[in-house]
Amino acid sequence: MVSVQVTNRIVNEADAQKLISQGINPFMAKLWAARGVSDINQTDTSWKQLLAPTLLTEVEKGARILADAIEQGKNLLIIADYDCDGATACAVGIRGLRMLGAKVDFMVPNRFETGYGLSPAVIDVMLERISPKPDLIITVDNGIASVDGVAAAKSHGIDVLVTDHHLPGDVLPDAVAIINPNQVACDFPSKNLAGVGVIFYTMMALRAEMRKRGHFNHQPEPRLDSLADLVALGTVADVVKLDSNNRILVSQGLAKMRSGQMSIGIRALFDVAGTDPRQANSMDLGFKIGPRINAAGRLADMSIGIRCLISDDYDEALTLAKQLDEWNHTRRSIEQEMSSQAMEEIEGDNFTLKHSICVFNQEWHQGVVGIVASRLKEKFWKPTLAFAPGDEGEIRGSGRSVPDVHLRDALDLVSKRYPHLIQKFGGHAMAAGLTIAEKDFNSFIQAFDKAVVDISGKTNFSPLIETDGSLDLAYANAETAIALTQQVWGAGFPSPLFRDVFHVRNQRLLKDKHLKLQVMRGQQMFDAIWFNHTEELPETVELVYEFVPNYWNGNVYTQLMIRHAM
Repeated sequence: MVSVQVTNRIVNEADAQKLISQGINPFMAKLWAARGVSDINQTDTSWKQLLAPTLLTEVEKGARILADAIEQGKNLLIIADYDCDGATACAVGIRGLRMLGAKVDFMVPNRFETGYGLSPAVIDVMLERISPKPDLIITVDNGIASVDGVAAAKSHGIDVLVTDHHLPGDVLPDAVAIINPNQVACDFPSKNLAGVGVIFYTMMALRAEMRKRGHFNHQPEPRLDSLADLVALGTVADVVKLDSNNRILVSQGLAKMRSGQMSIGIRALFDVAGTDPRQANSMDLGFKIGPRINAAGRLADMSIGIRCLISDDYDEALTLAKQLDEWNHTRRSIEQEMSSQAMEEIEGDNFTLKHSICVFNQEWHQGVVGIVASRLKEKFWKPTLAFAPGDEGEIRGSGRSVPDVHLRDALDLVSKRYPHLIQKFGGHAMAAGLTIAEKDFNSFIQAFDKAVVDISGKTNFSPLIETDGSLDLAYANAETAIALTQQVWGAGFPSPLFRDVFHVRNQRLLKDKHLKLQVMRGQQMFDAIWFNHTEELPETVELVYEFVPNYWNGNVYTQLMIRHAM
C-alpha cells in the first residue's frame, strides 16, 4: 500500500493581504496566494493580458512564409498528432488558415501504421493518398524530432514549417521555420503552451502579417477568438501547466462554451457526453470531452475526431461525436481488461516491484497502454511503462511518471548508456513513448530502473496531497461552490482541496462501486461521494475533499468530492 503524505499549502500572507487590499475576497485571496498569485493583474483572464505573438521565436518568419503561400495559391497540408492536443491543433490550423484564405487540408498519422509524428513513412503515405502533392507541410503538435521526415519531404520538393511544443533533441529538423517555445533559442516567457496554443499563436502572427500587407483594407478581419474553445480543450486535455498565459486561453475558451458560442463539433461532444456547456469547466474538458476525442486516436482513426471539430453541420458533427462516444466506451472496456491483467502480473510470484514498473503483454492494444500505465502509476506511485506489440520484433511502450522523475530524461539516460537499446523515444517530464526490440525487454527493465534512481536520487516515491486547510463554514455554500468551478484549475494550478473532520451520519454504496455519504460538520450537513471506493468509513473521519456544486432538477446543491480519508 502506498503511503500518502498530506500537508497544507503554504500561503504567502503578504501576497494574500495585497490581493485583499486590491478587492479580492479573503477566501479567494488565500487560494490564489497559495498558488503563486501575487497581484490582481495575474487573475485577469482578458485577451489584453495575453503574451504577444511576436515574443515567440520564428513566428514572424513562419507568418511571412504562410502569407506568401496564401498569396501564391499554394497547397498547404497540416500533419497532426493523434491525441486531443493534436486534433484541436489541427482544427485550429484548418479553421484559421481557411479564414485567412488558404487552400489547406490535413492528414494525421495512424498510430498503428506509421507511428508518431512526421516520419518518412508518413511522407510515403501522403504521396500515395494526396494529389497534387502539397507545396508546404505544417506540423502541429509534432515535428521537432522529425529530422528524417523533414528530409524526406524536402527530397520530394516539399517545404516543412514546424509548430510544436515538445522538447527538442540534439539535432533540429531542416525546416523553413520552427515555432516552438521550448527550442533553445526561444525566449517566449511561457514554456507551457500546448501544441494547440502554438498554432493559435501562429495564426495570430499570420493575421498580423496579412494586416500589414493590406489584406483587410477592404474586408473584415477574421475573428480568431472564435477558435478559443478548441484552444481551451487541447490545452486542458494535454495536461500542460496552467500558467497565467494558459489560464487566459482556457478561460476565454470556457467563456465561449458557457455563452453558447462554441464550435458545432464541441457542442455535439457536450451533447453526447450529457453535459451542459452552460456550466462548462476545465474538469469537463479533461475528463468528458477530451477522452472522447482521444478515443479515436487510441482505437481507430483520429481524422474522425478532427472532422468532428471542423464540421459546420450539426447533424454531421453529432454523427461523428456518437462514433467517438462509442469508441470511448470500447476503450474503457479494453482498458479495464488490460489493467486487470497487469495487476495479476504484478501481484504474481515472479514479478519484483522495484523503483519502477514495466509491463508487457502480447495481447494488449497499442492505443490503450498509456492509460494502463497511468492507472498503475496512480496505484503504486512509481514511474510506469506499459508495452504492446508493434511492428515485427518490436514493442511500443507508453509511460507515465511521478513528479520526482523526469520520464523523458530517464529514457534519454538509458539511450546514452545503451545506444542500441531504445530505437526511438520522445515525450516530456510526466509522459513519454518509446519503441524497443521485444528481445531487449528484460535488459531494458534493468536499465530503466537504474536510470529512475539515478535521475531522481531516490529509491522510494510517495504521493503528496497538498490541501488548502479547513473550509470556513461561512463559505460552505452553493455560491462558493459555483465560484470555484468557474475558475480555471489544472496542472500546475491545482483545484482547491480542503481538509476537515466530519461525523458520518449515513453511508451506502452507489452502483456497487461508489461510496455515497451524508456527513456533518458543526451544525451543517453535507452530501459527499467517494468515487471508486467501497470501504466503509468510521463514524468520525478526517476527509480531504473538493467542494463542488451539484445541479439537480434545476436547483444547485453542494457536494463534497472525497479525495482521501484519514
